[in-house]
Amino acid sequence: MQIGIKAARVAAGMTQEEAAKKLGVTTASLSHWERGRREPKTTTFLRMCELYGVNPSDILMPKK
Repeated sequence: MQIGIKAARVAAGMTQEEAAKKLGVTTASLSHWERGRREPKTTTFLRMCELYGVNPSDILMPKK
């Protein structure tokens, strides 16, 4: 199943503010990632997946 970063956050029941605080980033950065304007560092992306309880491949790999 392929999902987006925003969908993963919403499914985890977090606001942008909550997620940004737990990740140690600004809400502006999180917003840019969710809209596809920028990409997070790999380490931040992996922490985000762990926080949201999703497998990185669910976000990175296109659904066949």
